[in-house]
Formats: sequence, C-alpha cells, structure tokens
Amino acid sequence: MAVTALKDYQFEPADRVENFHGNQLLYVGWEDHLLFCAPFAFPFPPAMRFGDVVEQVLPAAFGYHPDFAKIDWAAAQWFKSGQPWTPDFNKSLADNGLGHKDVIRFRTPGLTGIKGACS
Repeated sequence: MAVTALKDYQFEPADRVENFHGNQLLYVGWEDHLLFCAPFAFPFPPAMRFGDVVEQVLPAAFGYHPDFAKIDWAAAQWFKSGQPWTPDFNKSLADNGLGHKDVIRFRTPGLTGIKGACS
C-alpha cells in the first residue's frame, strides 16, 4: 500500500555521526540465526580493530546461542551491504572501509541455528 505524507517533513536526523561522540554506528547480523531477528547496532570508534569486535563484542551479543561456541571464524563468510566482503581482523574499522551506519553480516557454514531450523 502506498503512503503519501500530508506534510513535507524537514528535520535533522538524530542518528548523525556528529551525535556519537567520535563513534560511528555499525550494524552486525548473523545469517541463518533468526533468534536474532535484525542486526545489532553498536557505537564503535573508527580506530577500533575489527578483530576486537569479533573477539570482545560479538560474544556478548551472540554468545548465548549454542552455535556461537562452534564458529570457525576462519571459515566465516562476511557481507557488507549484501555483497561478499573480506575483513582484515588486524585493521581498524575505518581501514576495513566501514563507515557510519554500515551493515555487515556473517554466515557460519555448517551452523544454521538450533537443530538446523535457522533459529
């Protein structure tokens, strides 16, 4: 169904990078694991090492899923804005080409949720 605005809405978005005190939003999602229905949003400094995101942040976000402990990060497939992408774990987010409000997702071959149900 099409929607037509009755007014011309003019406003400054609240999620501008200037509002994050030097951080930028990065959305991270896990493919084939619908227990997490949408990517998580994290405010990270652009200089943060990508490997630190994977090693220190993702376990707190996704670690309670039983598949998480089985992830082989060397075999994980990464996507940036829906396109295959290969991050460098030793480089910063900025050096990996990640900017404010970018979306990355990872797929873990062989792990498709609880009993293979993508849950």
